[in-house]
Amino acid sequence: MLTGRHLLLIVSGSIAAYKALELARLLRRDGARVTPVLTAGGAQFVTPHALQAICGEAVMQDLWSLEQEAAGGHIRLARAPDAVVVAPASADLLARMATGLASDLAGAILLATTRPVLVAPAMNPTMWAHPATVANVAVLRARGIAFVGPENGEMAEPESGYGRLAEPPTMLAAIRALFSAGPLAGRHVLVTSGPTHEPLDPVRYIANRSSGRQGHAIAAALAALGARVTLVSGPVAIADPPGVTVVRVETAAEMLAATEAALPADAAVCAAAVADFRPATAVAGKIKKIAGMAPAPITLALNPDILATLSHHARRPRLVVGFAAETSDLIENARQKLARKGCDWVVANDVSGDVMGGSDNTVHLVTAAGVEDWPLLPKPQVAARLAARIAEALA
Repeated sequence: MLTGRHLLLIVSGSIAAYKALELARLLRRDGARVTPVLTAGGAQFVTPHALQAICGEAVMQDLWSLEQEAAGGHIRLARAPDAVVVAPASADLLARMATGLASDLAGAILLATTRPVLVAPAMNPTMWAHPATVANVAVLRARGIAFVGPENGEMAEPESGYGRLAEPPTMLAAIRALFSAGPLAGRHVLVTSGPTHEPLDPVRYIANRSSGRQGHAIAAALAALGARVTLVSGPVAIADPPGVTVVRVETAAEMLAATEAALPADAAVCAAAVADFRPATAVAGKIKKIAGMAPAPITLALNPDILATLSHHARRPRLVVGFAAETSDLIENARQKLARKGCDWVVANDVSGDVMGGSDNTVHLVTAAGVEDWPLLPKPQVAARLAARIAEALA
């Protein structure tokens, strides 16, 4: 809960600005006081009257307003709240934040504040992927600015991709996390979970038995220790962990793109059971069975190696943890994987039984220092142990 917290909510220019009204409503219901700041662009999409009615406070818009200056000016607005939230954050505002421009009230507040800042980007997918935006986001994250989203989905224009503003409940969880106590407070951890589905035709795919239970439990355990967690999940039939930003994907290629988009991170845990291979060609129509004839052979292609990519990435997390699901020579295969992938730890487990889809797990933590053998535990307890070890390593 945010009872007693004072938040400054900056609403910038985006068609998604209407979600800021719902976010403000959720924040007030959670017990927070919300002071709204509306940029000139934001005022093109929501009215000051609507924002003021929901927040219960006057909307600040003009850097040179006598009323605003009489109330203490942008310095007071920057220092009075417990945190500053920018939702939505346009590409323009992110660029101005990265370069320190203070040409309007929002920019001046963001340059003068000493409080935690959380931004929720919203823009066209091409704008989000543009090298200029990627560089600006990297600069802001390096300065300690927290991010929530953007999510993958349909946009206002007939396009889809990463750039969609996070949903208000997701933003609320991220704001709560700003104030959570715990050894991972202020850390960003990336987790992959579940299987991937590699399409053969419109109705068939190559997959595996992964349920996502272990990866989702790890994400929940990390969030419970105060981390800001981005969970990139393949198709699963279990609930999202609370307080976690979830990015849903289908294929290995989509999972790789989502993990790279989530960087930088302090740690990455690659718990997903990514399909090693995919059909070299996905058939446009359903492959029909012809009586008396064997099906045509399926040519397979290698999928991208997400663990190795993160382990050697230019924005490599400080700690990269992989999983080794084996049916024989467990420890030796895990040691070889540790050396081959270039990661820091490998969590090895024997999946010859009912581990995939089951409730319990027996794992071995393989590092350069040796092997730790953990007993049979429920998956949430395995997750709690691993989260505690990650917290120790990042301390």
